[in-house]
Amino acid sequence: MLEKIFKLKQKNTNVKTEVVAGITTFMTMAYILAVNPDILSKAGMDATAVLLATAIASFIGTACMALMANMPFVLSAGMGLNAYLAFTVVGNMGYSWQVALLAVFVEGLIFIVLSLTNVREAIFNAIPLTLKRGVSVGIGLFIAFIGLQNAKLVVDDGSTLVTINKFTENFSTQGITALLALVGVLLTAVLHIRNVKGSILFGIVGTWVLGIVCQLAGIYVPNAEAGFYSLIPSQYISMDFSKLGETFGQCLKVDFGSIKILDFIVVIFAFLFVDLFDTLGTLIGVATKAKMLDQDGKLPGIKPALMADAIGTSAGAVLGTSTVTTFVESASGVSAGGRTGLTAMVAGLLFLLSTLFAPLFTTIPSFATAPALIMVGFLMVSSVTEISFDGDNMTEAIPAYIAIIAMPMFYSISEGISLGIISYVLLNLFTGKAKQVKPLMYVLALLFILKYIFL
Repeated sequence: MLEKIFKLKQKNTNVKTEVVAGITTFMTMAYILAVNPDILSKAGMDATAVLLATAIASFIGTACMALMANMPFVLSAGMGLNAYLAFTVVGNMGYSWQVALLAVFVEGLIFIVLSLTNVREAIFNAIPLTLKRGVSVGIGLFIAFIGLQNAKLVVDDGSTLVTINKFTENFSTQGITALLALVGVLLTAVLHIRNVKGSILFGIVGTWVLGIVCQLAGIYVPNAEAGFYSLIPSQYISMDFSKLGETFGQCLKVDFGSIKILDFIVVIFAFLFVDLFDTLGTLIGVATKAKMLDQDGKLPGIKPALMADAIGTSAGAVLGTSTVTTFVESASGVSAGGRTGLTAMVAGLLFLLSTLFAPLFTTIPSFATAPALIMVGFLMVSSVTEISFDGDNMTEAIPAYIAIIAMPMFYSISEGISLGIISYVLLNLFTGKAKQVKPLMYVLALLFILKYIFL
């Protein structure tokens, strides 16, 4: 039956190879089960509900990828997009997390429509490659900055806005956890350099275990009033999924009268933009590694793969998690020999199984997930080397630079995208290169300018 569904012989693979590849991919991605609840809980969402929603949405999206596209790609809640929901849409714009999830849901529906046509690829092609890379780098810096804050390595001293933590002050709580986060970054980096599969996950667990040792030794002292809780799990497995009811379907119960339409459209577009390039870029990048592209450099069967991403996003919003997208960590499974949807299905089933361990994942503290954010930021920032800063490319390089610095400095992915697109159009317009700007870019720039005028 597996041969009939996944065409293993045609892809020159077998069940054992695909299962190992699926487990490998899950191990490299499982960190999202600790990180996503930690980030979205900052928006007021229940951490257990987010974990359950993330695991189930990951299974749904990945199962669609396996059965509809027969590709070894695994999906889960995207990094960067979860931070955008929590810290920009909810934190800066003041929307409720229910409204933010509604934007994700609408984005998913739009993507379902776009995935049935060639529009999604057309939008992707309209944005210059340099600006796409700039957006990726900016998101990486934004994620890393959030990680530094979660670890309390970066704090506000009232005069410089940000400064390094004074480790000797409140050492039994804030000081020791910041120090442990630094150790966690070092541990994760060493594992990554040594090509240990699941290095980010092992970094999280290792940092957490060190924290538990410090608590048992009396070095770390829990203080619930200050937000520092016990690091020792009181429960490991739970069959109680009732917490999911706190987020399930909430995006469809919002008060539409409280939504500013133009502002809401900008939020939807930001989700669309990042998800669009994240998914297409990941699909092409991993498919290249797996030698799945045709002679024209295109990925056969990309439409069902994009559809799986769109379905996962809409389902995730209803369940209670941020945008679901294809993970670049899928490359680890491809490296292990995964070539079909069976790899994806195995990883998806492991995500589903992880719902039983919700109490364990939600006990993991912010300082233990911070190294993961910092390392994911590093992986995204590395694409800055692909940006050309020479004289012939300045009209693309400068907008990319603006997008990069705007995201962490303005604490918003959408601001980086907006300013990057506006500056790209204006620089080309005023330097006599208007013809190289595609019409869609003019439309986008105009919409963003109107946003700043009227919002």
